[in-house]
Amino acid sequence: MNVIYDPETDTLSIIFRKTKVSKSDELKEGIIIDYGQDSKIVSMEILDASEQVSEPQGIFTN
Repeated sequence: MNVIYDPETDTLSIIFRKTKVSKSDELKEGIIIDYGQDSKIVSMEILDASEQVSEPQGIFTN
């Protein structure tokens, strides 16, 4: 699992596994879930992360 914060776009990405994304759904405004061909979650993106997550820049990648 990788967690990446991009301060330029204020986007927090959580990547659960490395596989091709076949479908994306916006659960609610600014929260996007990506699914693989097997319908399992591949990653999650949080837009405007600094408004949603306390100190997103403090999250480190594994």
